[in-house]
Amino acid sequence: MTVLLVAHGTRDPRGVELIYRLADEIGRRRDEPVAVSFVDVVGPSPSDLLPDLPDGPVTVLPAFLARGHHVRVDIAAHLAAARRPVRLAPALGPSQLLTRALTIRLAEAGATSDDAVVLAAAGSADPVAQRDIETTAHLLSARLATPVRIAFASTRADSPHASVPDTVAALRADTPGRRIAVASYLLADGLFQQRLDDSGADVVARPLGLAAPVVDAACGRIDSAGEFTARPVPAGSRV
Repeated sequence: MTVLLVAHGTRDPRGVELIYRLADEIGRRRDEPVAVSFVDVVGPSPSDLLPDLPDGPVTVLPAFLARGHHVRVDIAAHLAAARRPVRLAPALGPSQLLTRALTIRLAEAGATSDDAVVLAAAGSADPVAQRDIETTAHLLSARLATPVRIAFASTRADSPHASVPDTVAALRADTPGRRIAVASYLLADGLFQQRLDDSGADVVARPLGLAAPVVDAACGRIDSAGEFTARPVPAGSRV
């Protein structure tokens, strides 16, 4: 079986490199080939790669931290056009394993149990993705035994949550004298992580990256994927 890891896409080479490194780590852990594609900004797309992957079924793993539009609509559309057996694994988040990765990154950054905590996500206008981020905030709050506020790194006018700098400023006003720690709910370095770094928080965790629980979550999602869907194969086409 082949795994196709599908990520959002970014012009920042650090983000692209991280996805390929994640694919390598998943492949090493599972001892099976893992290809990489993207749904936006850069290629190749899933539709570009699916016809040329090795013969046999393909499990598509969304490298997304929430089940937003790209997962439910864009990736699904690529799979619907596939002419081979495919199945879609769940997105990486929300997950207790990703919550553990968040706590690891916070501890590495020097956060303590006395800090006020902000969960900083990329941001989404999709209501399903927003609920997933809220679930992650609840999971993190339970693990840390402290309230967790959500903030978005994006600057969309229709965002349901404030920006990271505004959230940090509001927490300073609400809890004077208390340190503020930002948990980065991002996979890789890039523009959004820079916005977290510039937010004015006392502690800013690094992106989740290749933290062991992230790889654990990815492998678990592959194992929990549904049944393969057989697709009709036109005459002369490669399965």
